[in-house]
Amino acid sequence: MTFQVLAINPGSTSTKIALFAGEEVILKQEISHPREKIATFDSILAQFSFRYELIKETLQKTDLKRLAAVVGRGGLLRPMAGGTYEVNEAMERDLKIGVSGQHASNLGGLLARKIADDHGLPAYIVDPVVVDELAPIARYSGNAHIVRQSIFHALNHKAVARNVAKSLNKEYATLNLIVAHLGGGISVGAHQQGLVIDVNNALDGDGPMSPERSGSLPMAGFLEWAFSGEMTKEALHNELVGRGGLVSYKGTNDLRDIERQIEAGDQEARALFEAMAYQVAKEIGASAAVLKGKMDVIVLTGGLARSKAFIQEVSQYIHWIAPIMTVPGEDEMAALNGGAQRILQGIEEAKVYLGEE
Repeated sequence: MTFQVLAINPGSTSTKIALFAGEEVILKQEISHPREKIATFDSILAQFSFRYELIKETLQKTDLKRLAAVVGRGGLLRPMAGGTYEVNEAMERDLKIGVSGQHASNLGGLLARKIADDHGLPAYIVDPVVVDELAPIARYSGNAHIVRQSIFHALNHKAVARNVAKSLNKEYATLNLIVAHLGGGISVGAHQQGLVIDVNNALDGDGPMSPERSGSLPMAGFLEWAFSGEMTKEALHNELVGRGGLVSYKGTNDLRDIERQIEAGDQEARALFEAMAYQVAKEIGASAAVLKGKMDVIVLTGGLARSKAFIQEVSQYIHWIAPIMTVPGEDEMAALNGGAQRILQGIEEAKVYLGEE
């Protein structure tokens, strides 16, 4: 049976919506929000009514009589296992207070629940960035004051892993995979029989450098920088997360710019390109150790996977570990729809978010 699902994905300056009938896209729209308008709101939550009204306006001529569910992008909630969760009161509460931080994606579950309530339907979120399936041993950082956390591109990791398993005529829960999401941030996860048992924290400074993020840094040098008196805590965080990686060295977060500079003979750009690929390969090697050398496939996905040169650069280091599959780009809307469809079709059961126990 084909179910109609509305997917909602709020970003910092846009809200993406898509209406699906099964896997077929009926409507796809990106509603842009001028930065000056967003700047008038004093919090993420304050944007709720503004975005809700725009979604309603966009959908006013769309027939929603067959709508079966609404699904939103999962926000910064408490750590949870992967899967599809029904939006309940505990989740609403934690999204509103920003229990693990403020981000536009926090509005995804709230908007989904409001629109679903308008139609008397269930609302879901799927594989938010706080999916935490780390093995106990992976939580040790090396200092008792700091525990390693799982924050990564879970939605794309899980969706791509399921699709790869399907292409191999296998179940995701039977495979060992290394999935490397290569985008503005880079996360490399060890997937063991359906669980991501280790992954670098792609947000807060762990793993390879990326177009926008510094990744792991030498701690002594970082401490000197942090206590130099030149930086505030906020400014330093921005250097790690938004102005690190390619931006720090070359002022761009677009790998295509770096490739054009290489073509023009820029040797520093070439060295930087090679260094980022080298660091990605090292992280994949670390995941291979986590899985004790027992991998079915290494999957390279995300926006950077569209660069044949970058994939080739990474592959020269890792081709001996396991077969490599490249799945360029990502489709978050399809991934959200897929999570809801599995519940509606009875393939999976919706999980329950408990919040603070």
